[in-house]
Amino acid sequence: MKDLGYDPLKSFTDSLISNLLLAGCCWFINNSMRYYLPGVEKYWYVLTISIGLSSVWLLFTRGSLWVLFRSDITYAKSLAYTSNVRFGIAFLMNGCMAVLSLLWHTQLEQKKADQRKAEAEKLAREAELFKLRQQLQPHFLFNSLNSISALTGTQPEKARHMIQQLSDFLRGTLKKEEQQWSSFEEELQYLQLYLEIEKVRFGHRLQTNIQYDKEILHLKLPPMILQPITENAIKFGLYDTLGEVLISITAHHVNGSLEVVIQNPYDEDSALPLQGTGYGLTSVQRRLFLLFARQDLLLINKENALFTTTIIIPQLL
Repeated sequence: MKDLGYDPLKSFTDSLISNLLLAGCCWFINNSMRYYLPGVEKYWYVLTISIGLSSVWLLFTRGSLWVLFRSDITYAKSLAYTSNVRFGIAFLMNGCMAVLSLLWHTQLEQKKADQRKAEAEKLAREAELFKLRQQLQPHFLFNSLNSISALTGTQPEKARHMIQQLSDFLRGTLKKEEQQWSSFEEELQYLQLYLEIEKVRFGHRLQTNIQYDKEILHLKLPPMILQPITENAIKFGLYDTLGEVLISITAHHVNGSLEVVIQNPYDEDSALPLQGTGYGLTSVQRRLFLLFARQDLLLINKENALFTTTIIIPQLL
C-alpha cells in the first residue's frame, strides 16, 4: 500500500470503520423487518431504506474518518474522490440485505400464518367433532328414558335393570369425551352394552349377530362411531315391524382398513316416511370426512330387502 501512496494503518482504520458501520446498517435493516414487514409497497421500501441508510452510512463514515485524519490533506482529498464509489458499494450491500431480509421474514411470516391457520382449522374441526359426539347422547337418552318410563309401571325390575345399564353406558360416554381414538375391542364392548339396553326396550323382537376376527380387536376407530349406525339399523328395522328382526354386524381387516358392515331388514315402502328425520348416518359421514378428508368411507346399499351400511376406517396410526 505504501507503493500506492496509502498508509497501511489509515487504510486498515478506514476499512474497519466503514465495515463496522455497514454491518450496523445491515443489522438495522434485518431487525426493522422483524417488526415491520412491508406489504404492497415492499419494493419502494427496499429502495428507500437502501438509499437512506447508504446516505447516512456515507455521512458517518466520512465524518469519522475526517475527524481522525483531517491533518492528512492527501487522504482527505482521496476520501472526497471515492465518495460516489463508497455510496454505490453501500447501496448494493444495503439493497441486497434488504431483499434477503424481506424474503426471509416474509417466509417466516407465511410459515407462522400457515401454522395459525392449521391450528384454527384443527380447533374448528375438534369443536365440530365434539359437537357431533355430544349430539349423540340426548338422541339416545330420550328414547331410553321413555322406555324406562313405560316399564316402570308394568315391569319395574326391567326398568331398574335398564337404569343400571343406562348408567354404565353414560359413564362410558364420559370417559370417551377426551379420546380421539378407541380400539375396536373397546367399541365392541360399548356397542354390546348399548344393544343390551335396546333389547330391554324391544324384548325378543331385537336379535343381533356379531361376527369378527379376533385379530382386529386392536385396530383403531373414532369413539362412538358404531353406535349411531346401529341405532339407525334398529330404527329402520324395528319401528314398522311386529316380528323379530335380526341386526347383523360383521367386521374385518381389509386392505389396511377396518371394515364394519351393519345390516338390517328394510321395507322401502314403510321406511319412506322416516327419511330425513334421522341424524346418525349424516353425523358419521361428517366425522369421517373431518378425520380423513374422504367422502368414500361410508357406503350404503339397499338390496334384497336389506339395508347395508359399510364403514371403512383407514389404519393410519
